[in-house]
Amino acid sequence: MIGAETRAVLAEIVVVVTLIGVALGRYPWVRMNRASIALVGATTLVMLGVPPLAEGLRSIDLDTLGLLFGMMVINVNLRLAGFFERVGSWIARHANTPRRLLALLVGCSGMLSALLLNDTVVLAFTPLVIMTTESLGRRPLPYLVALVTAANVGSVATITGNPQNILIGASSGLGYLEFSAHLAPVALVGLVVVWATVAFVYRAEFGAVRFEPVSALRVTPGPRLSRKPLFTAVLVFGMLVLGTDPALAALAGASVLLITRRVRPERVFQEVDHSMLFFFAALFVVVHALTRTPAMPLLEEAASTALHSGEVALAFAGLALANLVSNVPAVMLLSPMVSSAADPGGAWLTLAMATTFAGNLTLLGSVANLIVVEIARAHGIRLSFSEYMRCGVPITLVTLVLGSAWLGWTR
Repeated sequence: MIGAETRAVLAEIVVVVTLIGVALGRYPWVRMNRASIALVGATTLVMLGVPPLAEGLRSIDLDTLGLLFGMMVINVNLRLAGFFERVGSWIARHANTPRRLLALLVGCSGMLSALLLNDTVVLAFTPLVIMTTESLGRRPLPYLVALVTAANVGSVATITGNPQNILIGASSGLGYLEFSAHLAPVALVGLVVVWATVAFVYRAEFGAVRFEPVSALRVTPGPRLSRKPLFTAVLVFGMLVLGTDPALAALAGASVLLITRRVRPERVFQEVDHSMLFFFAALFVVVHALTRTPAMPLLEEAASTALHSGEVALAFAGLALANLVSNVPAVMLLSPMVSSAADPGGAWLTLAMATTFAGNLTLLGSVANLIVVEIARAHGIRLSFSEYMRCGVPITLVTLVLGSAWLGWTR
């Protein structure tokens, strides 16, 4: 039998190895992604008894998983109905200059990411951006950078905008309207920062040029197919505004969409990102295991110092941790300390802002970034680490400072 101290040390090693793998996204010598790394780590910890199986299962937050799954089903139905293609076609038809195209892309990407998951938005929009820019004879790269940074920034506005906000919404007790009242203005200013930064960094691309709008983006589904998902999405957000529990609202919307004669449920379930659900569930166990190790008091002390040093200090602490272990694990690690802060509401909002904006710092900062990179690579477009950081670093730092100042003033 392994002694308690030995098991605690081994558990710390497993947690560290798991979080490093999650931050990197993969280990180079094995075919594992974030979900499989987290699941193997959680299973190993349970086998060590840190925590025991029953306790580990209880640590999984079903509200978070329910909200995430419900939003995924809604997003899949919108995508299958051609909703995102219609938005992309509208952008293409109304863009007659590079700056206008950039503005429409940033605005639509940010707004839709606030209402829907940012990962879904970039997954649907990246091929459309490549198609549109190539049809207009423009370089796709600046527009792809704008797409993903705007999606990350816009997603900060609501509880349903990104996975870490979904987690915060389930853990904080903040209402949908209260959350958005504080962070929607931050998102709007952040989108202006994205537009200005991309236009400045790639100023040779955004000269005084006019071109004929593109009107040839093909949208295959008919209008009747897109009506029900749109109606359901509006219904869900109405429920959220009225104060319905976010997980219940999302699951209710998903249930409405699964009652259908047009789309086979099997197709919807195939499109749902199951790996993200397993990733979240496993991470709950991994982070809970960390709370049972000697390393937790050190983390609590560092977090307490940041919490007592104001919004800017907490924001940059969240930025640093999110880029060390990825944004979702960062939220999970800091949640116990944030809950016990003097102003937990303000601390939750600052954490949401910091871990979301942290995703723009590097290509590894968010899943949305990696989605854009992979789709662009499949089209023969290479978005390098250094190329991305030309815009990612200034956007991150400026939005973080402005957001911290806003929250410090309004809270």
